[in-house]
Amino acid sequence: MKDPHERRSGFGFGPGTGTFGGRVGVEIAGTGRAHASKSLTNADLEKMMDTSDEWIVQRTGIRERRIIDKSKGESTKSLAAEALRKALAQARVEPDQLDLLICATMTPEMPCPPTACLVANMIGMKGAGAFDLNGACSGFVYSLNMAHDLIRGGAYRRIAVVGADTLSDLMDYSTAGRGTAIIFGDGAGAVVLRATDDTSKGILAQGMHSNGEGWKDIYVPRHENDFPAGVACDPTKFNRVQMNGSGVFKFAVGTFPDLIAETLERAHVKAEHVDMYICHQSNMRILQAARERFGLPEDKLYVNIDRVGNTVAASVPICLDECREQGRVKPGNKVMFLAFGGGLTWASSLWQM
Repeated sequence: MKDPHERRSGFGFGPGTGTFGGRVGVEIAGTGRAHASKSLTNADLEKMMDTSDEWIVQRTGIRERRIIDKSKGESTKSLAAEALRKALAQARVEPDQLDLLICATMTPEMPCPPTACLVANMIGMKGAGAFDLNGACSGFVYSLNMAHDLIRGGAYRRIAVVGADTLSDLMDYSTAGRGTAIIFGDGAGAVVLRATDDTSKGILAQGMHSNGEGWKDIYVPRHENDFPAGVACDPTKFNRVQMNGSGVFKFAVGTFPDLIAETLERAHVKAEHVDMYICHQSNMRILQAARERFGLPEDKLYVNIDRVGNTVAASVPICLDECREQGRVKPGNKVMFLAFGGGLTWASSLWQM
């Protein structure tokens, strides 16, 4: 039997077999994260707009978020590359051993080329595929599911998945934009997935959903025709996140618990048998509502939104890297990843680690 950690040398392997025969397991071999260098606290925002620390914490649970410093060359690609380098080092994988790189982002460097290609160039990855996936806040979980199935299907052996976003570029840091500016932060998280002979490892159940009718609850207009029916065009809102906060909250509170229940049912696993729930960090009240519905202890639903805010596609992988660093996610654990966001989109991924 060939070593599943060797560099892939060909394509077109049989479904679920790889090049070494039999079913293929998938493991998360390495993780990494990167935060923007500038801290933006609630006290800082009080000086920029009509708001208060108490108002922000009560509604979101956020006390601080990080934003990029362009004078230092920080951007989506720089954060993504930093997080990926750390994940590769932890996995002991060289850039040229990767077969594919997927970058989940809604804030690419530019329309063309894909940010994934820029990141590949920065880390020294040559020849392997690289593309972006935009699922908004669900982008990383979408990408994780895709990468897993490409490995389990036998086409690839090592895939890097990065979630990176810099929404500070899309914020209005004035009172007019406080509904979104208090929420979002910049960051990146990365994982390296690898084929393994241990067939118990990998996804037990997953789900990916969307409801395009809800697009108008979170959108970024660039032209006058981008505004929903009944909303007047306002050029000052071009390239700024527009969000119906109450609509998104209602969607998330209703969808989040159902997504957990659906994923548990598909895997035939009880809620208490999952060792850690790693959820997109959008709002502390949404996380608390999900925890209370399933009777989960606080230490089983990870929270870092108070320190980093909503980092969009970077949210879930940043949490995962912190959990691994703290020893809260270990081999043998069952871990459920969950996200929801613009689109509207929502997704899950239950792993046997």
